[in-house]
Amino acid sequence: MSAGRLLVVTPLRFEHAAVRRALPGAALLRCGMGEARARAAVPVVARLGPAAVAVAGVCGALDDRLRAGDVVVASEVRGPEGVVSCSSERLAAALSAVGMRRVHVGPVRCIDHLVRGAERAALAGDGALAVEMESAWLAPAASGCPFAVLRVVLDTPRRGLTRPLAVACDGVVAWRALRRAAPALAIWAG
Repeated sequence: MSAGRLLVVTPLRFEHAAVRRALPGAALLRCGMGEARARAAVPVVARLGPAAVAVAGVCGALDDRLRAGDVVVASEVRGPEGVVSCSSERLAAALSAVGMRRVHVGPVRCIDHLVRGAERAALAGDGALAVEMESAWLAPAASGCPFAVLRVVLDTPRRGLTRPLAVACDGVVAWRALRRAAPALAIWAG
């Protein structure tokens, strides 16, 4: 598979900017945040006909051991409509090859809203490492080709989204980590 046939989908503008800077010339699609926008992107991805699809962006940590800037590679995405397996071993190896040290591989939960407070602990109860809002609905876009999810931790159980200064500082950390991690997607796809 050629890395040129890789399509990287990013939900948010700042995620898109981080990946674009790290993968110049790669096929990128910014879908927007949440279920409705992710679902709307599926036919667009299908028309592009990629050989591999990756979702890249930020997430919220469910596991207390994770901190801002840590990379989470989904072994599977657990969504409201079921579980989707992801290509994770090769991506984790590619992340190691580009020098990423804090990489965690495991299940990621996908839900339709931002997680706060006690809900985070409830979601962590099934062993998921992180939570995000798009991958379960983007997974059908892969339709038979390799699918990977690379997320970087933005907020944690101890430093949630309700603390603006922490979010700003952790946002810079997450953006830099996403930019450093993105080249691994080309290695994974190649």
